[in-house]
Amino acid sequence: MSQTLAQSDRLTIAGKEYSSRLLVGTGKYKDLTETASAIEASGAQIITIAVRRTNIGQTPGEPNILDVLPPERYTILPNTAGCYDVDSAVRTCRLARELLNGHNLVKLEVLGDAKTLFPDVVATLAAAETLVKEGFDVMVYTNDDPIIAKRLEDLGCVAVMPLAAPIGSGLGIRNPLNILTIVENAKVPVLVDAGVGTASDAAVAMELGCAGVLMNTALAAARDPVLMARAMRKAIEAGREAYLAGRMTPKRFASASSPMTGLFF
Repeated sequence: MSQTLAQSDRLTIAGKEYSSRLLVGTGKYKDLTETASAIEASGAQIITIAVRRTNIGQTPGEPNILDVLPPERYTILPNTAGCYDVDSAVRTCRLARELLNGHNLVKLEVLGDAKTLFPDVVATLAAAETLVKEGFDVMVYTNDDPIIAKRLEDLGCVAVMPLAAPIGSGLGIRNPLNILTIVENAKVPVLVDAGVGTASDAAVAMELGCAGVLMNTALAAARDPVLMARAMRKAIEAGREAYLAGRMTPKRFASASSPMTGLFF
């Protein structure tokens, strides 16, 4: 029964099911070949692409990342990385929908400043409201504030994606209790986005009950991105299974592993 549960467990985003709970980005790799190899090793099915920094057809004659990551194989998740205001974020999503033939699934991020890359929460709320009204399925990058996360859900976002630590920092989950509170209060998938550095960070996110993890730098900046991608794939699976299994209750003092009754001496 336990094995059947793990095998049937699926991530559902905007009505579509995925067997992988690892989402990956496409930036910072040395070339498109390495990008494709790492993503294949990760087992990810949802691939996020920064529309303002990557050619998905808006620049004819230049290499198109969709040539190595075809939409027939992957769910493409265009994102608004590099946007610092509502108008540019909304405009970027509209462009992505046009380039991808009416594709509505987007990852929204509206940044507050270039040093921390923390989200501008006020602008994020405004952009999310506009995009939802225009029929987009919005997965939204935000801080780890449970109140804001719930407000974004109430606006109609299909997934809430709190940061674990600053983008690209690799610091791991700094505020696990905040993430746990967001998960406990949410009725939509909660995915950790930003700050994961190694496999144990991904496993912790899943053990907290997150529906998935999105990462980019942790793979691309590793000494061996393809090997790290495989490690992250296993960590996501192990963390999810541990969450489903239910960990033992932590105890302050020792508890014998073997029974104390029925001894022969």
